[in-house]
Amino acid sequence: MKKLKKIKIRVNGKIKTVHNEISLYNLIISLKIPITKVAIELNNVIVDKNKLKKIKLKNNDIIEIVHFIGGG
Repeated sequence: MKKLKKIKIRVNGKIKTVHNEISLYNLIISLKIPITKVAIELNNVIVDKNKLKKIKLKNNDIIEIVHFIGGG
């Protein structure tokens, strides 16, 4: 069995340690964040939500997750 290496990423300013094979989609799911109600930025680029499963995170990636809030 292959042992997965750990990498460090920054999510909304906080450093997290994750497996180096994790996709951006799996990270969002593990954080229990509703994908339909957020905008996701990876290294200062807004991510197309249709590509979340294809994007593998790398060491030192910076992820910003912004929640949409309704109101008036």
